[in-house]
Amino acid sequence: MRKALLRFIDFFYPPFSRWLSLHTFRYVVSGGTNVASGIILYFLIYNYVLHQQDVILPFRPGMITAPVATLIIEAPLTFAIGFTLNKYLVFTKSDLKGRIQMFRYAIVVCTNLMLNFAMIKLMVETFNFYPSVAKFVTTIILAVASYFIQTHFSFRVKK
Repeated sequence: MRKALLRFIDFFYPPFSRWLSLHTFRYVVSGGTNVASGIILYFLIYNYVLHQQDVILPFRPGMITAPVATLIIEAPLTFAIGFTLNKYLVFTKSDLKGRIQMFRYAIVVCTNLMLNFAMIKLMVETFNFYPSVAKFVTTIILAVASYFIQTHFSFRVKK
């Protein structure tokens, strides 16, 4: 399966070979797949699972807004997709053990989750962005930062 996916991804590489290394191209494709999955999942969960309704909790704080609840549901799904794509398609040469990679990846994802929460909350509640648009904008900003962090921290290769 891994080899078939890499062949499929690599098939589209030649037009981009002047600007990106194959490794970076694979990262962009894997990241783009994860981002697209996250946006699609966010839209589906927000609109068809939660029906744009806030979630009432039986304990304090009592309620979670629909955009935040959607993020809480979507995050573990995109974590699994993203880690799997990065570990098995992009960073196959990392000398770190899988559990260390996953722990470091989790640190980055948790940081991104907190930033996602803050940025979406700000955009939706302060600037009246539609939640899916706020998620999209937030994702673009955090994806660029994550590229460098994943390359040099989560899946680093010793020189």
